[in-house]
Amino acid sequence: MTTTKSVMKKLPEVTLAFWIMKIAATTLGETAGDLFAQTLKLGYFLTTIALFLIFVVTLVIQLRSSRYNPFFYWTVILSTSMAGTTMSDFMNRDASTKYLSNGATKLGWGPQGLGLGYPAGAAILISILLAIFLAWKLSGMTFEIRDIVTFRGEALFWSAILVSNTLGTSMGDFLSDSSGLGYLGGAALVTGVLLVLVLLMKAPAVPNVLLFWIAFVLTRPLGATAGDLLTKPTAKGGLDLGTAGSSAVLLAALIGLMVHAHVQERRTPALAAMGPEAEATHPQQATRS
Repeated sequence: MTTTKSVMKKLPEVTLAFWIMKIAATTLGETAGDLFAQTLKLGYFLTTIALFLIFVVTLVIQLRSSRYNPFFYWTVILSTSMAGTTMSDFMNRDASTKYLSNGATKLGWGPQGLGLGYPAGAAILISILLAIFLAWKLSGMTFEIRDIVTFRGEALFWSAILVSNTLGTSMGDFLSDSSGLGYLGGAALVTGVLLVLVLLMKAPAVPNVLLFWIAFVLTRPLGATAGDLLTKPTAKGGLDLGTAGSSAVLLAALIGLMVHAHVQERRTPALAAMGPEAEATHPQQATRS
């Protein structure tokens, strides 16, 4: 008999495919956010408003869905990554020549940025994220995303996602621009920390839920540094592939991954209906990707 939990389940299983899609989405979020704000010169203010509205629309679609849909879920992840990119830039940057290139004095209409700087911006975002987790803890609901089956739990989850992706952007930009590591060095550092987290999964004393959320935050600066590595000029240590071309390739890759996840989702209930023999024959399809 189908349980309420299986009917209401709207978030994916955390597997290797999950993390590959997360990194692809966050890297695309960086390049696409920069495409609208910088390349198309819409500016951080207008782009943040537009991308936040897109996030709201995609979130409403996700929340109204009755079950997990890879296209809905990963579109929201992408929209939080794009909005997080420009929200972070608006908070941390200003109209100084440090952030504007090619002789530009402004980007788009409205204020150019609050100019808080990466440390202050990150401190504010960390405080907001901790407040969300505190409210989540006090609500008594689980932090395990596989067990989030209520509207309230999902709302808390997506609030944490939006803030964590904005925080991750600030961390990534700090590593790339201010730490002296450069784009490649910043990406290598974050990758190394993520590998340490993988090793810590074998340590019983460290909760996997804690490791998940640390990894979730850190995959955003990995995407930010990787996106900058792809798009920034070679004089600044980038590959100079451009925001438009890089975004197109990353979008095609993400769509391909979403199609694969959708196919796997459709096969799982079909195999379950065929009985244990079918699941034993195709064990890799009997679990979510």
